[in-house]
Amino acid sequence: MQRASRLKRELQMLSTEPPPGITCWHTEEQIDDLRAQIVGGTDTPYEGGLFSLEIKVPERYPFEPPKIRFLTPIYHPNIDNSGRICHDALKLPPKGAWKPSLNISTVLTSIQLLMAEPNPDDPLMADISSEFKYNKQLFMEKAQKWTQEHAVQKNMGVVDGNKENNPDQKASFRKREAQQEAEEPAKRTCL
Repeated sequence: MQRASRLKRELQMLSTEPPPGITCWHTEEQIDDLRAQIVGGTDTPYEGGLFSLEIKVPERYPFEPPKIRFLTPIYHPNIDNSGRICHDALKLPPKGAWKPSLNISTVLTSIQLLMAEPNPDDPLMADISSEFKYNKQLFMEKAQKWTQEHAVQKNMGVVDGNKENNPDQKASFRKREAQQEAEEPAKRTCL
């Protein structure tokens, strides 16, 4: 019961006073299955992109963090090919920083900040992290290319229609994911 009333308050707050560049809503009357969109930040390789996220709210929320993943492919050292995010606010202590005082709005804002300022020292994608550290120009070019391919062209004109990624984009993501698995990129599990 606490989860439902808290989620209603949080969704109300997100609809009346959303953080800049972030929208969030629940799907088909399932209050624990949310979707969000984050606009890529100015002066980042994600500028101009609209990134969709899936949010699953656990039964024990707010005592457990929400499970959030990107639905839109993104080239980032802290986000893997499945859209999973390595971020302290999404993990319980002692390894994480989740507290019941945090909410979905603050977590989405911190993910938006992570997009602008990656943490290459705690990567999910070791190869992208290495590129970010030692060849930032190449990282920026690839991240901008992915943004153009997946977050700009495919989301143009989305207002109130289907707010999820279209099937072509998902097929493209799966194809790219299979290609990268074949190349065996160096990955590291987020600690």
